[in-house]
Amino acid sequence: MPFTDTVRERLSADAREIMARYPEPRSALLPMLHLMQSEEGFVSGDGIALCAELLGLSTAEVSAVATFYSQFKRRPNGDYTIGVCTNTLCAIMGGDAIFSALQKHLGLGDGETTPDGKITLERVECNAGCDYAPVVMANWEFFDNQTPQSAKALADGLRLGEDIAPTRGASKVCTFKEISRVLAGFSDGRADEGVGAGPATLRGTELARERGWTAPSAPATAPTTTGEQEG
Repeated sequence: MPFTDTVRERLSADAREIMARYPEPRSALLPMLHLMQSEEGFVSGDGIALCAELLGLSTAEVSAVATFYSQFKRRPNGDYTIGVCTNTLCAIMGGDAIFSALQKHLGLGDGETTPDGKITLERVECNAGCDYAPVVMANWEFFDNQTPQSAKALADGLRLGEDIAPTRGASKVCTFKEISRVLAGFSDGRADEGVGAGPATLRGTELARERGWTAPSAPATAPTTTGEQEG
């Protein structure tokens, strides 16, 4: 459905606020796409056209960016994206089993959405939470040390509209539209909620302090290359 005049004016005002953060307006494209996604739950043709108009780009240029990054959806997304990491460590620790269990439980393939529009299931690349493998994310909030059973309970709770607290981060998982607006650079006031780094993440730092380990000093001068020596 095309943007109404009211929605278009509101999005344009927010987009100009984003553009003002950058010395080159076109640098604002990524957060502007998140902004468009926060309105409809995906980047629509109208969203692409509005970005192109405001930034002085062609719709082809904007579409090229919107289709390159997996965080931008070109069709309606669920209220909650459940992403299962199946990269090496998470896969070994049970990520593949979790993804298979969720596929069967939700009746979904990779990238598909439940008929009620609540859950989109995705197989994702590393989420930088290897110290808590296997990791599942819901709208990019961490759920650590998951099992097939806990992942299915997570999906069921989100579908029922329950307030679900991630292992680390905000006090509850917000919707896909809400997190898209945050990714566009508009604070929801929740940045300092919850635990940012858990014990496993901090263990290396604690061990270094206990044993007096420090990082090696940088060399005083850069080493001479072979070519320079020969010259």
